[in-house]
Amino acid sequence: MSLPATLDQSTLVGLDTALRGPLIRPEDEHYDDARRVYNGMIDRRPAAIAYCVDVADVIACVNYGRLHDLPIAVRGGGHSAPGLGLCDEGLVIDLSRMHGIRVDPRRKTVRVEAGATWGHVDHATHAFGLATPSGIVSTTGVGGLTLGGGHGYLTRRYGLTIDNLRSADLVLADGRFVTASPREHPDLFWAIRGGGGNFGVVTSFELRVHPVDTVTGGPTFWPMDRMADALDWYAGFIARAPRDINGFFAALTVPPAPMFPRDIHGRRMCGVVWCCTGSPAHGDRVLRAVHRFAEPVFEHVGPVPYPGLQGLHDGLYPPGLRWYWKGHFLRGLSDEAIATNVDYCDRLPSTLSTMHLYPIDGAVHRVSPGATAFARRDARFSQVIAGVGTDPGDDERITGWAREYWNATKAHSSGGGYVNFMMEADDARLRATYGENYDRLAAIKTKYDPRNLFRVNQNIPPGGA
Repeated sequence: MSLPATLDQSTLVGLDTALRGPLIRPEDEHYDDARRVYNGMIDRRPAAIAYCVDVADVIACVNYGRLHDLPIAVRGGGHSAPGLGLCDEGLVIDLSRMHGIRVDPRRKTVRVEAGATWGHVDHATHAFGLATPSGIVSTTGVGGLTLGGGHGYLTRRYGLTIDNLRSADLVLADGRFVTASPREHPDLFWAIRGGGGNFGVVTSFELRVHPVDTVTGGPTFWPMDRMADALDWYAGFIARAPRDINGFFAALTVPPAPMFPRDIHGRRMCGVVWCCTGSPAHGDRVLRAVHRFAEPVFEHVGPVPYPGLQGLHDGLYPPGLRWYWKGHFLRGLSDEAIATNVDYCDRLPSTLSTMHLYPIDGAVHRVSPGATAFARRDARFSQVIAGVGTDPGDDERITGWAREYWNATKAHSSGGGYVNFMMEADDARLRATYGENYDRLAAIKTKYDPRNLFRVNQNIPPGGA
């Protein structure tokens, strides 16, 4: 691969000597390993990958990228479905070596460097019986998930991840290091809570944590031929459930994992993965409604340390699988919407493909749509449609299924979708996602990044141009 016209080996040497962390170039032995990300479908060849170990390294990289007008991709956990942690012929700022965490149990806060994963955070906070809302896979990076909003098992009770963000440190496009909070750069603080990586490189987050220790959690499965009834029941149940009860609905093919009986391996099923943060007795009492609906084919719900529930899916979806994601926000589930979902879930294109519905009501609805960049506070569910495979020869099939499914259910969307589930994001899609917040985001982008240096993301151009 030839270097971009503005680069030569001497300028890269200059960057190399400015960094404490290593700089990986295309001719280096570990280059191909360094450019791998969670989604095996992503194949990009950056001009250089900088493993930053401190804020000074990040500043050096941002200044270098600006000087040479390079695309800059920022990589934390590397889980970005569209591969936004990589770019062709640009500079990757890899934060994975910046993963320090400090819990303050007295103030109920945790300070997290942006290269940490949620597994790192859960390990650190669980020692104090604390946690903050995040996703459902512990290998997910803190940075990407947080900047897009962040929903998971604790969302109904404690809100989105951004609803628990107290401050963040950033390196801006001009190389300045600033703190964004309700008191410092409040416009920037508003924008990064859902506006993605458009405004700078976040180097650390300060998050509020809550009393969460052992939860009542795990999966409940029913046969696929009960999905219409199960989805209808679930939508009504979760709307009325106490906020300490959460559970995401899923359609899946049961994997040959030890926790599942052999007689259901390979069967298509639907179900809910539960999380109750109340007392075990409270969780048992509320979840009896599951059995009143229909006796599960499989159930594995009981007391589990919160990090154990967070890591439940890690082994089922290791790095390197081939992913194609699409998503919607939904205000509800009509009979027609349920029928369409059942139709496509009955035709999962591979054993790893799935559909999830995450409830985003409860505490999420207590925050006004204009309080953060995340605008769709009226939605009840965030849906992800995920075509997942292992063979490049299956890419067209899993991608086609996900796109067709998404198009078929688009009429039932409340507008836009979760930015962390977007493989492609044109201006119309982002405007639908951010609604009345879009123009404000574009103005803030103009203020902090007028040249659109940070454009390898779900991009909001300066001034909305």
